[in-house]
Amino acid sequence: MRAPDFVKSLLDRFPEKSKEKIKLSQEAIDLADKYVEAKVVGKTRRADCQHIAIATLAKADVLVSWNFKHIVNLNRIRGYNGINYQNGYHMLEIRTPKEIEKYGKED
Repeated sequence: MRAPDFVKSLLDRFPEKSKEKIKLSQEAIDLADKYVEAKVVGKTRRADCQHIAIATLAKADVLVSWNFKHIVNLNRIRGYNGINYQNGYHMLEIRTPKEIEKYGKED
């Protein structure tokens, strides 16, 4: 993971049972290419698109990111989900770590 150390450390706050590692598949590559073709983001952001495609195909409850420019951005989220919808995939919740920090904890 290429995230800064402080971002990586946030992942340690969540129990192992709530984490899953998923590999890049050809289907995810194809879906990511559709995001790029639709100009949701540019070609240089293909890795971000693959990240979103992997989460979409895994039917993740939520994709969490600090990347406000290319991922956690309302116009981009609508773009990714528009492509997902057009291709028969579910809509993906995309949030910041701050938004889900207390998820699953008692108030």
